[in-house]
Amino acid sequence: MSEVKIAAETRSEFGKGAARRIRRENKVPGVLYGHGSDPLHLTLPGHELLMALRTPNVLIALDIDGKTNELAIPKSVQRDPLKGFLEHVDLQLVQRGETVSVEIFVHTEGELAPGGNLLEHVLNALPVEAEATHIPESVTVSVEGLEAGASVLAKDITLPSGTKLAVDGDTVVLQVLAAQAEEASAEGEGDEAAEA
Repeated sequence: MSEVKIAAETRSEFGKGAARRIRRENKVPGVLYGHGSDPLHLTLPGHELLMALRTPNVLIALDIDGKTNELAIPKSVQRDPLKGFLEHVDLQLVQRGETVSVEIFVHTEGELAPGGNLLEHVLNALPVEAEATHIPESVTVSVEGLEAGASVLAKDITLPSGTKLAVDGDTVVLQVLAAQAEEASAEGEGDEAAEA
């Protein structure tokens, strides 16, 4: 996983008014916390942060006021529900070699068995533990030929080296559902018409 370097500034103004002023300058208010230290309130460049957050579980190298360098991962991102711009970000302080708990996206490949079956993602993201500088972005699972009633458990998924499950191995991640028969409901309607 690559690091994204972002210059951040400490901030001393708080509240809605201060946050609005920060956002008008195309910046994002944020908080850096972790390792038992006091939360550090930051102002981050909006565009650079938005681009960095396109990578899931991105590792951010923060240059704080040109004095301190810290590594962090995003823990909570708040966006405007209508316009989608960043409103606030919480960052968790991490260190090289430290194990962190994150969620990685589950992607699928392959075709289900014929018959119009449906694939349900019970978990869109899989909770895992990984070294802070080697967090995988996602994991890919083959669903080739799976039939109705089949499921993929967390323990069945091959994880990248150095990554461990942070959920019970018997947790269902994906399951194949049988297609709903529309013919049965159409026949039922025909019977009701005949009775009338």
